[in-house]
Amino acid sequence: MKSMLQFRRDCTAFFQALSEDGQSPLVFGDGLENRPVLMLIGEAPGEQEALQGKPFVGKAGKNLARFLETLELRREEIYISNVVKFRPTKAGASGRRVNRPPTREERELFTPWLMKEIAIVKPDALVTLGNVALQAFVKDTIGNLHGAWQRAVVAPPEKKAFTLPLFPLYHPASVIYNRALTAVYEEDLLRLRETLRVKSNAGNDD
Repeated sequence: MKSMLQFRRDCTAFFQALSEDGQSPLVFGDGLENRPVLMLIGEAPGEQEALQGKPFVGKAGKNLARFLETLELRREEIYISNVVKFRPTKAGASGRRVNRPPTREERELFTPWLMKEIAIVKPDALVTLGNVALQAFVKDTIGNLHGAWQRAVVAPPEKKAFTLPLFPLYHPASVIYNRALTAVYEEDLLRLRETLRVKSNAGNDD
């Protein structure tokens, strides 16, 4: 789509002009770019995403495969992106670059671009993974809002704001670090699947 190509060109030019330290290349969204049933939004690319130039690959890709299997969807049926589109890193103990959470400044710089991206893609609904993605839309925490539909205000710069249904999920990585969240995450996924079925069936009624 021409608008998505232009979006990527504009976003790349904007951040190249800001970059002073040879930041890793931007990783843009992937999937169905025109009215997918869901737009899945993560935090930021990791090492494999930065290397392959594609979101949700490597370990994140395995989490995505399980997510899609539960929802009975294919990757090609949804659109996948991140709030921050480069890999945030810091020096690890061995001197190797390791992932770090995006800073507030990084999130604020990228959020308007995320809003533009959503306006181009026009998904039926949004699914956010973790607090960084959720807080691009609402100033609350995943602990309070997970597993229930919310309304997200999407406010692209210089365009009229609109709302979309938003379903917040815990980030799959947080489940790895906190096994107590496993059951909660699984229950939330099943709730998302059931509500998507209801929406789909309602849409098919004559």
